[in-house]
Amino acid sequence: MSMITPPSDPAPVEAIQEAEQVDPNALTAVEAAELGMTPAAKPRSMLRRGWEVFAENKLALVSLVGLVLIAGFCYIGPLFYHTNQVNTNLKDYLCRPGAQHLLGCNDVGYDQLGRLMVAGQTSLEVGLAAAIVAVLFGTLYGALAGFAGGSVDSFMMRIVDAGLSLPYIMVIIILSVVLQPSTVTMIFIIAVFYWLGVSRLVRGETLSLRTREYVQAVKVLGGGSRRAITRHILPNAVGVIIVQATFAVADSILILAGLGFLGYGVQPPASDWGSMLSNGLNYLQSSNYWWLIYPPGIAIILTCICFNFIGDALRDAFETRLQRR
Repeated sequence: MSMITPPSDPAPVEAIQEAEQVDPNALTAVEAAELGMTPAAKPRSMLRRGWEVFAENKLALVSLVGLVLIAGFCYIGPLFYHTNQVNTNLKDYLCRPGAQHLLGCNDVGYDQLGRLMVAGQTSLEVGLAAAIVAVLFGTLYGALAGFAGGSVDSFMMRIVDAGLSLPYIMVIIILSVVLQPSTVTMIFIIAVFYWLGVSRLVRGETLSLRTREYVQAVKVLGGGSRRAITRHILPNAVGVIIVQATFAVADSILILAGLGFLGYGVQPPASDWGSMLSNGLNYLQSSNYWWLIYPPGIAIILTCICFNFIGDALRDAFETRLQRR
């Protein structure tokens, strides 16, 4: 005895056929929901994906907040905490922390908390400016050498190798002695050597990018080297450049602190965190004058750690963004 299959309900089949014939772009949200059609999710931008990876690094977020607080302390703090950082006041010689001087005074009567703010301004300005100058020049130099290739690349890189072979600490000290130390000269002295490492890094990135199809297409279509470098190579190497810039700021602050500690930093009445450490060196063995050493040392460490953590997070963010292109 054969089994008879009942006819299927034609209503769902007709609904499916109608849904296939309907233009999804002409439907409202309510009509699309009635037909069981869900709108496609909007793709996330590369910047948003990079920020999501960056935000997963809690240390980077804490470091970002820390940098904002440090910058606010250095630049906004003097607006509320007024001190005289120009004229000495021997009456307050090494006075202890109290209501009038929250962090005491140094050996010439400068308020130590106000000095920490002013020195922080110099350290941050020199660190940021030296990093920007070094990264910009090193990026252009390395991109030009890597894109040119051949004998031009070899000649330009031999100049970099010669510069890196020099004992840069000794040369920086000599330049600090020859030139009158100031904020501008410190920026020049630090940047004149730091760009060498940046140029090698960007040159290596350029060597890998110049073989890509879009760069070769520029050459085939008659585009010049300038357009290929500025419109295609540098934008695709921006991740490496930004990460290196964050590390450059921390390194520049450390170099300035080292020069200031040796006595070759900015000269009074200006100051930096390294110079404050150098001034407190005579009282290193005495725990009674802790405010001369610990505050500037902690400020240097925290600032450099914040920049390094942010640089690590940016590197992860750009690497993830490039992998998902």
